[in-house]
Amino acid sequence: MLAADPREQMIEQQVRAWDVLDPRVLETFRRVPRDAYVPAPYRFLAHADLEVPLPGGQHMLRPSVVGRLLAALNLSGGERILEVGTGSGFVTACLRAAGGPVLSLEIVPELANMARENLGKQRVRDAEVIGADALRHELTDRFDAIALTASMPRYDTRFQEHLAVGGRLFVVVGEAPVMEARLVRRVADDAWTMESLFETVIDPLARFERPAEFVF
Repeated sequence: MLAADPREQMIEQQVRAWDVLDPRVLETFRRVPRDAYVPAPYRFLAHADLEVPLPGGQHMLRPSVVGRLLAALNLSGGERILEVGTGSGFVTACLRAAGGPVLSLEIVPELANMARENLGKQRVRDAEVIGADALRHELTDRFDAIALTASMPRYDTRFQEHLAVGGRLFVVVGEAPVMEARLVRRVADDAWTMESLFETVIDPLARFERPAEFVF
């Protein structure tokens, strides 16, 4: 009997098992090899539902979280996408495979270089990685979809301002041990809606100003 394909096991037992049923999302996982974006020492964990360590104290998102992120953004192809937190480039490649051109911002220089190398080896086109602090980088465009792969301790509206009307923003808000994934939609030039999706814990956004603590 042939051994089961590790990528298919990941899709069926981790991604689909977490209520990610959209066939377009599942096909994205088939098209984008996660192991090609995992650092060599951890490649044996490429298809496990784990946060794989990355340089700079960062981690790759678990496959199940990436699946929920893609399902929430509901990409159908052609969307202009902003990603905050490139990491190793895996989510970048998934966003590009499911949607359209991707602009990705990464604050850790080593990760930005790693992602560019990984994306280049996989011949992923129209995915630009910029080494920048997303909280200080000047954005002038609007995007159809925005994915934040790091959490905010509290919700900040700065990124929703860069959504096109009809655009969607995926963001995780809160502090460990309880964080909430949310989907923000821009429904008009001056109106947005927000939907709670699920609870999770992911790395915080670097250099985000934390709320002041009360002193008694």
